[in-house]
Amino acid sequence: MPSHNAPALRYKYVTLPPFQKLVDAHWAEVARLCHALSWADEADDAAQRAWLLALRAYPKIRHGANLRGWLLTIAARVATEQHRERARRPTPLADAPDPSLRRDDTVADDGVLWQRVRALPARQRTAVALHYILRLPHKEVAAVLGTTSAATRRLVSDALVALRKDPQLKEC
Repeated sequence: MPSHNAPALRYKYVTLPPFQKLVDAHWAEVARLCHALSWADEADDAAQRAWLLALRAYPKIRHGANLRGWLLTIAARVATEQHRERARRPTPLADAPDPSLRRDDTVADDGVLWQRVRALPARQRTAVALHYILRLPHKEVAAVLGTTSAATRRLVSDALVALRKDPQLKEC
């Protein structure tokens, strides 16, 4: 039975590389993930917000075993939150832009495909982006999502089934 006077848990000091080295090593991946998960006009903001959150949390890290996964998790969560915020934002009808004029150069030339990917549930959308945009194996996608490789495979598979059923994508 623990005593009330037991010392608090202490963590070993972790030697982390300078934050700039982390930025240099993973900037492109964070940006690509944010572009895959966010709308084109909000992707750069998502990447910047992810880096700001990472910078604030960096001194508090208790282990540095998988900094890349930690960064990608932050980026995926920021992009997902922006996606949710956009869905909650009211759109004034008088100022609504013509969808045919909207520039959508997020990841691929096929804007319809990525619009459909963005409409997937958050975990499926993130799994698809991590696997197909960053070309992460299912094991690494699972680490970012905090799940198993089997669950990650299922998320990607379910997303692909949903996309294949979309009649507009059959025309592409």
